[in-house]
Amino acid sequence: MDDIKRKNHTSDTSKTLSDKNKISRRTLLKGLGSLPILGLFFHKVAEKQSLSKYKKQQILSELGIDKQEVKAINKKYNSGKNNSIRIGIVGFGSRAESLAKGLGFIHPETAEYLQEQNTLQSWFEQENLNVAITGICEVFDLRAEKGLVIARDELQPGGGSRIKLPVKRYRHYHDMLASDDIDAVVISTPDHHHAQMTIDAARAGKHVYCEKSITRTEEEVYQIYDTVKKSNIVFQLGHQIPQNSTFKKAKQIIERNILGKISLIETTTNRNTSHGAWIRHLDKDGNLKPGNEKSIDWKQWLGNSSQVPFSIDRYYNWTKWFDYGTGLLGQLFTHEFDAVNQLLRIGIPKSVVATGGIYNYKINRETPDNLQAVFEYPDSDLTLIYSATLGSSRNRGRVFMGRDACMELGGSLKITADKSSQRYQQKIVDGIINPSYPMFSYRPGSKGIDAVTSATTKYYADRGLIDTYVNGKRIDITHLHLKEWLDCIRNGGKTSANIERAFEEGIATQMAHKAYIEKRYVEWDPVKRKII
Repeated sequence: MDDIKRKNHTSDTSKTLSDKNKISRRTLLKGLGSLPILGLFFHKVAEKQSLSKYKKQQILSELGIDKQEVKAINKKYNSGKNNSIRIGIVGFGSRAESLAKGLGFIHPETAEYLQEQNTLQSWFEQENLNVAITGICEVFDLRAEKGLVIARDELQPGGGSRIKLPVKRYRHYHDMLASDDIDAVVISTPDHHHAQMTIDAARAGKHVYCEKSITRTEEEVYQIYDTVKKSNIVFQLGHQIPQNSTFKKAKQIIERNILGKISLIETTTNRNTSHGAWIRHLDKDGNLKPGNEKSIDWKQWLGNSSQVPFSIDRYYNWTKWFDYGTGLLGQLFTHEFDAVNQLLRIGIPKSVVATGGIYNYKINRETPDNLQAVFEYPDSDLTLIYSATLGSSRNRGRVFMGRDACMELGGSLKITADKSSQRYQQKIVDGIINPSYPMFSYRPGSKGIDAVTSATTKYYADRGLIDTYVNGKRIDITHLHLKEWLDCIRNGGKTSANIERAFEEGIATQMAHKAYIEKRYVEWDPVKRKII
């Protein structure tokens, strides 16, 4: 019986091997027969790639641009106290921390977080600007203490050793401005303090870097402009987008008239979180954040605004009240206006209309969470539309529409030909350009944005307001904007967000604010230099 089983097993095994050999032979013969087809396939792929490369070369030749990253000129500063600039920071909230980081100062806990996110090296590669933070002015004790720790920390980007100068906390900004230990000030307070602090700093001969929005009222726009113009200080408004290499590429595109005549620009804001709507007085567990009348100098925080009782809601969420700013317009539209104005120099609009309301966050709020504004420039045959909602996170972007092409601009950019373009008509007919797809796109670097930890951060990243890539390295554009300011202090020259650009933005913002508040059509009188 065993012999029979072994014989049958041997027979089955032989049959299996024979079948496998037949399959192998069939597979081999089939493979050999398909070689001409595979050869044709790879030939077609190579042909298609060659055609695609040819099309790209034709398009780039037509546009006169390339996809190379914008190069930066690195200027190394001489080390030593004699060449350093001593900076005082007024208002030390979260934005001030980002500004300090751009100057080369971070908190030890921030360093640990960046290390966990694998982005600390990018900060270490940031240029050493040879500055010292010698003053912190803050009405909230907790924030002042944090500012002092940051200013005294020994970690430093760019190599070299930290210049160790005494750091002082100032209870009032006037005392800081009177100090001989301060050369320049960074103002990062709520908006209702910006104008007066800038005016006082200019009169004291201190250079100013002021966060947006430049003013809360129309009257302040004229006052700050006149004061800065009469002074010898270097002024920079906190709009860093001109430092983004994507923006610089967009400027080349505009200068070469690649879009054709631009008659319509749409800029937008879409956010859909309570934090994005400036409701920030609660921590992640729903508990009130720290702060009370003992630790916050409430009278000084209020300044010249309405004298109301202490409110932790107002302290953290001041953007919700017109006493302290203009809401969406001052906080977010100003970035959009600056981006457009830096590219096209549109200046002050002839007229503005605006509408909107409080549709989503109806408790303890005056400023709208939905707003649309139309800015007309008839002398330039141009309309700028701003559309904002805090009730949707759909990304609508920033779009420049021309007769020949449109450009979408943010952290990256892309250009799409118009199907009815006269300039690109022949290349569309020839199949070189397909108007259904971008004919040119540009995104510096290949890693994108790291450490995007919230919807708000992603919003700023998508708008090109956080990082860029220069010379192949990721870099903070706030750092580049501060560097430009410091370069002008040391060597002369004009900042990109200078007082002229700030004045134009201030008036445009106030026109939209007045149109919304008064529910009417408003105009700019260029002769009287007044909003009417």
